[in-house]
Amino acid sequence: MNARERILAKLRAAAPAMPPPLPEMAPPAAGQTADLNAQFQSQLVALHAQVIVADEATWRHRLAEAIMDRPVRRLLADWQSDAGRALAQALPAGVDKVAFDRPIEDWKEVLFASVDAGFSVADAAVAATGTLIFASGPRTPRTVSLVPPLHLALVYAERIYADLRSAMVGGRWSAAMPTNLIMVSGPSKTADIQQTLAYGAHGPKELMVVVVLPDGAQP
Repeated sequence: MNARERILAKLRAAAPAMPPPLPEMAPPAAGQTADLNAQFQSQLVALHAQVIVADEATWRHRLAEAIMDRPVRRLLADWQSDAGRALAQALPAGVDKVAFDRPIEDWKEVLFASVDAGFSVADAAVAATGTLIFASGPRTPRTVSLVPPLHLALVYAERIYADLRSAMVGGRWSAAMPTNLIMVSGPSKTADIQQTLAYGAHGPKELMVVVVLPDGAQP
């Protein structure tokens, strides 16, 4: 056995055993889902986010009305997705629909200087911390939720989990581990040495979340 083989043998011998698999977790019952939704909304409000509660038929109109109350002229979103197409039909005529369809180098100045809001759909949410979870992709990169001053987020109530581990299990991350996740808890914020909290220093100044309830559920 040469030196290389001896080193590899020592490393293999010292390797820890594989941990046992996590136990399966049952999905929350109907009553638990309502409790998680209420907890999630409460945490969002405490984090200075705005919450709109709607159903599948009305969320796009509720969001469009909220957009009309703000100086949104350019809205960045994945307009080819189901949610993007639905929102596009409800938007007022004065809103320019911007897509992330070219390299950022080609339109960086426009993105950072004149895009007023970004719209994205959360893959999951954590009730305990009021956190939205996004798996970024080519058409919805993390820039959508991090650069525009207003972030509009859509989350379905059945994707709200009690904690991060529940979100991992419920979303079956082990079967297709995301390469990049963005976790958003309220607007961008930072504090100086005097503990003065400022919003929007490194990202969106506002976060507006639309919680879409299942059919028949009460807000």
